[in-house]
Amino acid sequence: MRVFDHIGIPTQVQQPGERLVQATKTWVTDPKLHAFQVEWLRYQEDSPVPSILKSSPHIAFWVDDIAAESAGLEVILPPFPSVAGHVVGFYKTPDGAVVELMVYGV
Repeated sequence: MRVFDHIGIPTQVQQPGERLVQATKTWVTDPKLHAFQVEWLRYQEDSPVPSILKSSPHIAFWVDDIAAESAGLEVILPPFPSVAGHVVGFYKTPDGAVVELMVYGV
């Protein structure tokens, strides 16, 4: 199972409703509140997030099994618990797209 959830777009412009994720030093918006499911991400200068995530958009999918869905993909950030209560991992596809894979309650 792979279900589209949102697209994440890096920005340097402050967005309405953004909240700070302390662990990654990233300001994020809630894509569920955007008409087109856009998540805006604004990184602080000292954010530990890999540069590819700071400069590239990503497409996020809900999946049943991150390990199975990420097979053959390059790991950018291995799965970790998110502030929203699910587990997420970031990967690069062979053609260079950045994807976020998310699973509930792992």
